[in-house]
Amino acid sequence: MAKTEVVELTNLVLVSDNETNQILVEDRRNPDWPGLTFPGGHIKPGESFVDSAVREVWEETGLTVHNPIFCGLKEFMGEHGRYIVALFRTDSFSGELESSSEGAVSWMRRDELFEHQFADGVDKLLKVFDQHNLSELSYLNDPNGEFK
Repeated sequence: MAKTEVVELTNLVLVSDNETNQILVEDRRNPDWPGLTFPGGHIKPGESFVDSAVREVWEETGLTVHNPIFCGLKEFMGEHGRYIVALFRTDSFSGELESSSEGAVSWMRRDELFEHQFADGVDKLLKVFDQHNLSELSYLNDPNGEFK
């Protein structure tokens, strides 16, 4: 059995505004995973996970996040191998919110999130972002997602 495998590395960042009690959401235009989710994207070869999270949020929202905290992983088998999503959260940011070609971004209260169409599995991702006893959402052996 091989000791290595093909892996695609990505990230998602939950940005909270504690003053307004809202979170930053992105209405993705990608037909492969449409709906409301959080900013994020691919980690470039040689790029640190944290640097990639800061870069992706800036590219997609115009905001510079500070001190993103790693809070877990999401993993599943993709078309070309294992797909790993590093999950970060932060409540520290600066800049002016601006949408990008990735999708429209806006602030939303958490209780409003599920009044809209959200991307598949975002409800489960929120549990990993929020609950310190969960660190992984894995679809490897369970198509419905398993928490660890």
